[in-house]
Amino acid sequence: MIELEIESLFDLSQTIATNLFQGVIYPWEVLPSIGSFIIRLGETLPVEEYDKIGDNIWIAKSATVARSADIHGPCIIDKNAEIRHCAYLRGNIIVGEGAVVGNSTELKNVVLFNKVQVPHYNYVGDSVLGYKSHMGAGAITSNVKSDKTLVTVRFQNEKYPTGLKKMGAILGDMVEIGCGSVLNPGTVIGKETNVYPLSSVRGYIPDHSIYKKAGEIAKKQDEV
Repeated sequence: MIELEIESLFDLSQTIATNLFQGVIYPWEVLPSIGSFIIRLGETLPVEEYDKIGDNIWIAKSATVARSADIHGPCIIDKNAEIRHCAYLRGNIIVGEGAVVGNSTELKNVVLFNKVQVPHYNYVGDSVLGYKSHMGAGAITSNVKSDKTLVTVRFQNEKYPTGLKKMGAILGDMVEIGCGSVLNPGTVIGKETNVYPLSSVRGYIPDHSIYKKAGEIAKKQDEV
């Protein structure tokens, strides 16, 4: 299951939350710890670079935040990030350096690595999005199973327990999610993979792939 491990999915130098991932193997293991980690990290952030706003909300002075955005702590918005009109940040959120949280996008218990884009009508909950990953307009993570049982991750025809009732998606670095797609609970997508628009995705999708539909996944060809 090395493909599901943190080191296979992320460049940990591309997040302020590097230490959150220390001492664990799989990325979903950090989800219950995001809030407490933010509080500890926030108290160490330099006051000349970050403003503390309200209860456990730290916003980099270089970030751009729309007045209509609704932000709840614990939350860290890193340098040069952009929070657009009517974004709803519900708490336990790290928005990476240069990341974009767009119009009417809702976030809850997530880590966005640097330069992530969730720019148009997205819902992202109980998830980790790697460096430069991008979710097209209307793409969402579904973070609770319809039968309310604990989430599992499907990998090579086996199901692996996460122990979590709520888990959305794990996107490796530079993943592209097409418009209107749904990432079902327990989805893990490897680095530099593209998902077609209007897809319903579940389980593990290999890195450097093109997901067209269930059962039809093509490996990317190296450019000559």
